[in-house]
Amino acid sequence: VQLQASGGGLVQAGGSLRLSCAISGRPLSSYSMGWFRQAPGKEREFVAANVWSGTMTSVADIVKGRFAISRDNARNTVYLEMHSLKPEDTAIYYCAASTHPYTRSPSPSDYDYWGQGTQVTVSS
Repeated sequence: VQLQASGGGLVQAGGSLRLSCAISGRPLSSYSMGWFRQAPGKEREFVAANVWSGTMTSVADIVKGRFAISRDNARNTVYLEMHSLKPEDTAIYYCAASTHPYTRSPSPSDYDYWGQGTQVTVSS
């Protein structure tokens, strides 16, 4: 199983980005998916997750109302829509897959496969 994250970049505060994570090797519908981020000098933190069907999601309080997770199982791709970006959202964003199809766990240790990360930089 391989995860390929993309869509990061440099954006001004208040702007938007959409991250994508494409999975290969097995169908996306086999997994719950999560997005995490890690800023320099900080621990990896949970951003959002959804179950295999996409019908149940969880979003961290710190980004609630600004970020949304979604998926297209037919395209084997999960997305993270980010709006009203702030400088403190600057981090490397990682997608992750859990073999437990119903988890929305905020713990990185509950995910089995990880993408390589995509850098998001928000300028003030």
